[in-house]
Amino acid sequence: QVQLVASGGGLVQAGGTLRLSCVASGSIPSINAMGWYRRAPGKQRELVAGITEGDSTNYPDSVKGRFTISRDRKNTIYLQMNSLKPEDTAVYYCAALCTWNYASCRYWGQGTQVTVSQ
Repeated sequence: QVQLVASGGGLVQAGGTLRLSCVASGSIPSINAMGWYRRAPGKQRELVAGITEGDSTNYPDSVKGRFTISRDRKNTIYLQMNSLKPEDTAVYYCAALCTWNYASCRYWGQGTQVTVSQ
């Protein structure tokens, strides 16, 4: 059984920082692409950061230069979020065993709320 447990969300003022963590446990290959996604109210889920087993990263323009994804050897990924904006408010999900283009992932965490106030 695979579990992804995300943590680190919270309330922060615009311009602030947060760091999300996601620990993957269970029978999951260490070699796999993992990612962070978010879903804002009334919007579709979107990728905010992806990282391959080779540590290649992928970011949409909306977060490029502000968000940084990283991973350690124990299938834990992190999302460092700087210069947060109110439009970053969303539930953030981590995912594992993602396809090469991050269109889909096999395993998902429970989500952690990030709220950025003006």
